[in-house]
Amino acid sequence: MYYELYIDVFFLVNFMMDFILLQITRRILKCSATHGRICLGAAAGALLTCAVVIVPIPYAFIKFILFHGLVNIVMLKAGLKISWDRTFVKAYVVLYISGILVGGVFEYLRQYMKIGSLFFALAVVSYYAVLGIWNFLSYLSRLKEYRCEAVLYKDEKMCRVEAVIDTGNSLKDAVTGKPVSIVDESVVKALTEAALPDGIRYIPYHSVGKESGVMPVITLDKMCVCQKNEKWIERPLIGICDGHVASDGAYRMILNPDIL
Repeated sequence: MYYELYIDVFFLVNFMMDFILLQITRRILKCSATHGRICLGAAAGALLTCAVVIVPIPYAFIKFILFHGLVNIVMLKAGLKISWDRTFVKAYVVLYISGILVGGVFEYLRQYMKIGSLFFALAVVSYYAVLGIWNFLSYLSRLKEYRCEAVLYKDEKMCRVEAVIDTGNSLKDAVTGKPVSIVDESVVKALTEAALPDGIRYIPYHSVGKESGVMPVITLDKMCVCQKNEKWIERPLIGICDGHVASDGAYRMILNPDIL
């Protein structure tokens, strides 16, 4: 048994896949490389791949080192022009993860596309599918970073609540200038045994769907925001939401990022 290798087709296929992988890596790492630079890197990678395949090398492990070492390093340096630091290591890892994802998507879609001429269309679909997967994973990662637990203290009472750090919450007290976080009305009831305890005051606010309004605000004794490290805030201002801050009840407090 023997195989016929059409080197021009082999080069073109590798160039296309290398270009897609470099584009994905550039998008994820937010590199400043131009499309021309990426074309150069893809061409270098495809050319070296062809050379490694054509040149008779007696030992398989040497070819393995050349494929996964020399070819990819030259491709990354030529295509993205990144420095020899942690960025390069990150780019190398992202390139391989992207390759695995592209290969998986490509293999899954190929069963529905029997015509060989649709290869490039399939490659483009794989590119956007992998970018979508990366963006979704990044979203989940950011979501996890913004979720935390807050422990509220008021008059020797304590209440633990699930909270989310919302960069869109810029509510501040007009008198003191202190940031204001927002909690469910039920949380205040648990702390004070009253929906609107003594010592409240009102501050103006506006939100999506409501141009203006006033919100009752109380001052807690202290609050602890539990993330990787604990952050203690003395006498924080807490706005009382009429109802639930999250419609699905996933969290009961919106933290103002300025308190951190």
